[in-house]
Amino acid sequence: MGTFYDFAILSDSLGQTQSRAQLAEAAGAFLSALDIDEAVIAARFMAGRAIEQGGEKRLQVSGRAIWKIVAALSGAEEQGEEIFAAAEDFGEAVTIAFRNRSPDPPRTLSIGEVDAVFREIAAIEGRHARTRKLDALRALLERASAAEAACIAKILIGDMRHGMSDGMMIEAIAKMAARPAAEVRRIHMLEGDLGRVVRLLRSPDGAQAVADAMSANRPAAARNAKPLKPMLANPAADVAEALAALGPEIALEHKLDGARVQIHCASDGTVRIFSRRMNDISESLPEIAELARPLCERNAILDGEVIAIDQSGRPLAFQELMRRFGRTRDIEAIRAEQPIRLYAFDLLGLDGKLLIDRPYSERADTLAPLAASAGIELAGRIVRPNLAQSEQFFADSVAAGFEGVMAKSLTSKYLPGARGRGWFKVKHAHTLDLVIVAAEWGYGRRHGWLSNYHLAARGERAGEFVEIGKTFKGLTDDDFRAMTDRLLALKISEAHGVVTVRPEVVVEVAYNDIQRSPSYECGMALRFARVVRIRDDKSAAEADTIASVAREFEGQALKPLAEKL
Repeated sequence: MGTFYDFAILSDSLGQTQSRAQLAEAAGAFLSALDIDEAVIAARFMAGRAIEQGGEKRLQVSGRAIWKIVAALSGAEEQGEEIFAAAEDFGEAVTIAFRNRSPDPPRTLSIGEVDAVFREIAAIEGRHARTRKLDALRALLERASAAEAACIAKILIGDMRHGMSDGMMIEAIAKMAARPAAEVRRIHMLEGDLGRVVRLLRSPDGAQAVADAMSANRPAAARNAKPLKPMLANPAADVAEALAALGPEIALEHKLDGARVQIHCASDGTVRIFSRRMNDISESLPEIAELARPLCERNAILDGEVIAIDQSGRPLAFQELMRRFGRTRDIEAIRAEQPIRLYAFDLLGLDGKLLIDRPYSERADTLAPLAASAGIELAGRIVRPNLAQSEQFFADSVAAGFEGVMAKSLTSKYLPGARGRGWFKVKHAHTLDLVIVAAEWGYGRRHGWLSNYHLAARGERAGEFVEIGKTFKGLTDDDFRAMTDRLLALKISEAHGVVTVRPEVVVEVAYNDIQRSPSYECGMALRFARVVRIRDDKSAAEADTIASVAREFEGQALKPLAEKL
């Protein structure tokens, strides 16, 4: 039986390891030493996932709630600020707090016991669910040592701080199973969850499972409606860049700003709908299930987008759509009050076979008559456009209120969870000149650098700056190093891993749109912000104002929320 203390110590040691090969070797060796059930759990824990992917939403345990329990158990209620100031991250703060306890509890927790409590918390529903969830967590932490408590906290907030991304975990699992990483990567694309990958590889019929996964004709029916991770696209600055990368054999599609959905239509008449985070949202969208049910005869798996519409059929803001997601009560009333529309754009499975290894052109050609037979709309599309036609299609898409266009190679395969080079997204983005007012210490590859920048616009009063977002995107490693030195020279204070600086550095920031946000006092936030360049030619007094940001916000056709399911 694997002890959870051993897992916690391993996690700490991984955080001190710089070599990618050593990370994979150490994690793979640890997984190999566990029995199958424990290895399944440990693989998820290493990646900062408390339970099987797609079920995280059910936990509903916040970092603040965890800290309240930790502070109460350790007697650190009055020392929170002091502890966080001394700690590099949340896990270390928990460790410092628990060291106040005397004596440290015996290290008796097993990996399986921690998993059982996490699953218990996720399963709690109904009356006083939050209280009962926290009671279960409190009982677990009462048994935990300082190292174990810190590790539990980091798993629950999904921030392990040791660099074991899904990509690194694939390499570690490959070491565990003595299989090529390419095979493990393929299985992970199909299974979606690291724990399921471990179980499959460690099972007696693992070799056959690998052979099935590598086959282009892998049965879709065998998946039992397990969602595939959605394929992602690389960004392109404009349609010219996308055409240059993909060549003439492309199609352009309207890029809808709704919620990505994957629809599994089973031969028994069951329709299950999954969000982009692999959560089952079937109960929330009954009209989509009804629309897709005729496709159960063909065992179809669709990829698409759902948008909210008004009574005339025009698209509404993304937050209106969010009223539907996750709702399981009064569905008929909300269905009448807030109609939605499905647009399909890919076909992942048909007649019991996965189609992800077929070229996009074949999938699209097969999807068109299939969708028409069920009355399902397709995303607007043109095939093999030249540059002038592509630019006109993009302009028309933006004018119609779409987010931009998708450029897809006609020969591209569907790569679940990957940013395949066969797909590009071209969005209508804006830029603002903003001031960095604080920055957070990075971790993983960005450890030791100030890399998550708090961005602010000028307020109404002289010298006032109003935060409207954060970003760590857009800079090179050399830029991060130089910016770290520059910001430390402007440091005012530091707490909870956040360094507050004098508002002097101006950066040009690109963003997709502005959303409503309760996270900031101004009620707005930038969506998908990234630094375009450092504006050394501008002073903070020349930065854009919060008033101009508000005008842009009010002028948007769509105002999506930050977090999509």
